[in-house]
Amino acid sequence: MKEFKDKVAVVTGGANGIGHALAQEAIKRGMKVVIGDIDRNGLERIEKEFKEMDADFMVSYIDVTEYSDMEKLAKNTLDRYGRVDILFNNAGVVVPGPIWDLPLNEINYIMYSNLFSIVYGLKVFIPIMERQDTDCHIVNTASVAGLLSSPGMPTYHMTKFGNVGLSEAVNFQLQERGSKIKISVFCPGFIQTDLHHCDERRPEKFKIDWNDPYYQSDEYKEGLKRAHYVITTGMPIDSIGMSVFQAIEDEQFYILTHPQYLPVIEWRTKNILEGKNPDISFFK
Repeated sequence: MKEFKDKVAVVTGGANGIGHALAQEAIKRGMKVVIGDIDRNGLERIEKEFKEMDADFMVSYIDVTEYSDMEKLAKNTLDRYGRVDILFNNAGVVVPGPIWDLPLNEINYIMYSNLFSIVYGLKVFIPIMERQDTDCHIVNTASVAGLLSSPGMPTYHMTKFGNVGLSEAVNFQLQERGSKIKISVFCPGFIQTDLHHCDERRPEKFKIDWNDPYYQSDEYKEGLKRAHYVITTGMPIDSIGMSVFQAIEDEQFYILTHPQYLPVIEWRTKNILEGKNPDISFFK
């Protein structure tokens, strides 16, 4: 896709962070934009900001962990604009901590937010795009954590590996049927977003039970500190929207942002091919 003016972009998790940057870039390129998010205050900020930009946009309060809400987002988009050209399947959360200590509620929270939401977006929007029979593009926001492993956040790696694998397989399926839909998987490293504040936007069904001993543990508190540090010291977000749109123009499948992680991805791949075991000393 080379031309964007007057086309329609849908962005989940569009009120904050990467989603916000993607929505801004879409508007700069003359697109009509639909922002879906669970953050009501964020949506209000977006409305004010984008009205000042004289943008053609709409916001939709949705919970991406609910399939019916993804259907609602699609319906709202079609009712308003009659088409969808780009889907930024972007919403996501982070949950640190050892898998054996995490409450099951936390595991469900990240699975539904980071993986099921991607599934829901593909399931709802691909048929719409297929019926249009026009050039379309889907960008699934994963993470470099979907291309390498580390000891830090196993549930995060789990969902992001799932996102990458799903994106690859669906991309093959679309190629096989000669579809006009192209897919990219966005695998950034740490970027200066507010991902570490995602708990402020939790759906009620995943509400934290502060009586659970895990939330009084040093592991939980240290995990919050680590998340805060790596995100606030990450890459500035300014160029992210432009980079992703360039990848769409180039029909680039893997979109990476941090070259310093390439040796880690290579190390993991070589271990697999050479039959070597993962070794924690690599990270030390």
